[in-house]
Amino acid sequence: MSVPNDGSIVGVAPSATPGVSPSAGPAVLPDADQLVRVPFERLRAAWRAQTTPPDVKARLAVLAKLQAWIVAHQEDIAKAISADFGHRSHHETIAAELALAATDLQHTRAQLSSWARPESRATFWGFLPASSRLVRQPLGIVGIVVPWNYPFQLAVMPLTAAIAAGNRVLLKPSELTPRTGELVRAMVKEVFPPDQVDVVTGGADVGGAFARLPFDHLFFTGSTSVGRMVMRAAAENLTPVTLELGGKSPVLVHASYDPARAAESVAAGKLLNAGQTCIAPDYVLIAPERVDAFVKGYERSVTQMYPRIVDNPDYTSIINDRHYARLDALLADAVKKGATVKQINPANEAVGDSRKFFPTLVLGATPDMALMQDEIFGPILPVVAVTSVDDAIRFVNDNPRPLALYYFDDDGARVENVLARTTSGGASVNATLYHMAQHDMPFGGVGASGMGRYHGFDGFRTFSHEKSVFYQTRLNGTASLRPPYGKMFGALMKLFVR
Repeated sequence: MSVPNDGSIVGVAPSATPGVSPSAGPAVLPDADQLVRVPFERLRAAWRAQTTPPDVKARLAVLAKLQAWIVAHQEDIAKAISADFGHRSHHETIAAELALAATDLQHTRAQLSSWARPESRATFWGFLPASSRLVRQPLGIVGIVVPWNYPFQLAVMPLTAAIAAGNRVLLKPSELTPRTGELVRAMVKEVFPPDQVDVVTGGADVGGAFARLPFDHLFFTGSTSVGRMVMRAAAENLTPVTLELGGKSPVLVHASYDPARAAESVAAGKLLNAGQTCIAPDYVLIAPERVDAFVKGYERSVTQMYPRIVDNPDYTSIINDRHYARLDALLADAVKKGATVKQINPANEAVGDSRKFFPTLVLGATPDMALMQDEIFGPILPVVAVTSVDDAIRFVNDNPRPLALYYFDDDGARVENVLARTTSGGASVNATLYHMAQHDMPFGGVGASGMGRYHGFDGFRTFSHEKSVFYQTRLNGTASLRPPYGKMFGALMKLFVR
């Protein structure tokens, strides 16, 4: 889940230009190294001291305790996140943070016993009557870097998967959401023993030290540019990584599809969390003759959802002044290069100091504009006219692979054609965002939008080592496979090599 660079990890300066790979930044400070090293070593010592990893019963018990804590602290969580944002819609927090985390926990608890059972695998006939099994065991110490845009959900869901797999975990929340970070710390302290899960907080120096720890797995959610540096830092320890990044998730609307109907879904997906969502629709590709109808439908949908913007409790603020200025700069660049900007302000309000950014359409966007090169991560939506679905597919395929793709069309054959000819982390057809909420399907990117998968069983697998185990029987024929090689060996090789 890509988040524009927030300076929270690997020494990235907060002033780094979004979408541009920054320099290595300041060196890791000794106190930051000590801050992350002490809890890490405590977790590692506990891991080494245990005779066996926590059994399924113990994992289920602590996951139930985590779920109960979330249910009991819903209001506290919503208030902390809203305070960090300046204002975050209470309803969006319940839906996109708490409901997703809670239902993922429910799904995990219901399925964990079956996930954890050894899995029988076929044994090559030449070794029968031996048997083979796949045994999943925890990796050890897992590091999780949490972004600011969904600071609770994106802490709890990977944490759930890591604990379900039997690991110990060290969390690093974003410093841009300090209240939520402290609440996550309080949650961890109340739910888990300190030698099972711990939390470290801090800025770029702490983030850099965190990424360089010799974890058994490092899970990072953030921008592509910082993801590259996280992977580079992890490589020093040969630490495997899961990178949940992002990119520019396109919307393709077929000329036969009702543009107003598409606009309704796109507006809802785009404006959730004021566009500060990794899988938010980033731009729309639509036939030239359908652009006006889409624009009118989008404006109508926005007005219905948000008749007021600034004093509307359901419309979320931009996280900070720097990101607000970044969005302003994207629009200024687009206007300078010839685009038409349509701001949607139904009640003709003034922004004041609310950091509410009005929903905005950009018409006539071209590839040289910054907003068509960088992930927007805000309520700005470019609408690009394309003459055919083939042109739209070429447009998508000429750019880095996105985290999500959205296609609107009622013709099943055309839908399958578009899905087959494009590559994205995930996709929704005639909808936006909802593929992420399916707990039995993996979530993750591809190429520049990330690597690795989690959610449900796939999260459990990500944080597990899948060990192949061969069980030999007392009576077997493997002696013929050892020197001195005789006639039986030759006969077997003839059967094998044919």
